[in-house]
Amino acid sequence: MKKEFVVIGLGRFGGSIVNELIHQGAEVMAIDKHPERVDEFATIATQAVVADTTDESVLKSLGIRNFEHVIVAIGDDIQSSILTTLMLKEIGVQKITVKAQNDYHEKVLRKIGADHVVHPERDMGIRIANNMMSNNVLDYLELSDEHSIMEIKANDQLEGHTIIGLDIRARYGITIVAIKREMDIIVSPQADEVIHEGDVLIVIGADADINRFEKKMLN
Repeated sequence: MKKEFVVIGLGRFGGSIVNELIHQGAEVMAIDKHPERVDEFATIATQAVVADTTDESVLKSLGIRNFEHVIVAIGDDIQSSILTTLMLKEIGVQKITVKAQNDYHEKVLRKIGADHVVHPERDMGIRIANNMMSNNVLDYLELSDEHSIMEIKANDQLEGHTIIGLDIRARYGITIVAIKREMDIIVSPQADEVIHEGDVLIVIGADADINRFEKKMLN
């Protein structure tokens, strides 16, 4: 059975989610109050609807409570974002992900029951800054205020060493969860796996420990 989603708000963020979900084979109802935006997705989404999602009766008439996951991607209208989220909770939607404009917006969303809150602009800024600060950090995903997953490119210092030989977990408190090697991905690599220059190490741990590893082993 295909997964079913509703995306409310078809700006750049919401639109990109619709495109990717459809690409991955999901069923998507795309909603926006602006007809011109809905027209853009009429031939892309499974269903594209012009609607005011701050109206509970409208949400009920669309059968949104039957969808397993609703993404609220409303842009600059914080009031509409909050009211829509509140209406979705009241009609019994199981899982709600909401785009937040700022920390205050996030606090309100969490208080009214949003299951997951994202800050796409802030998060992308953090990722770009991390990439610019180091030639070795290829990508970055924040897990919490202090923990992250990073993709780090192995240099000649790591060439020929095994994971157990480097003793990374004991010395730095981080874990290599996977290695990208050309077209292959080694998931949960064994302790005797030999690292090659150019490998992409996907590591998880505290930011301070990852930074310590990078400065000590990759500079």
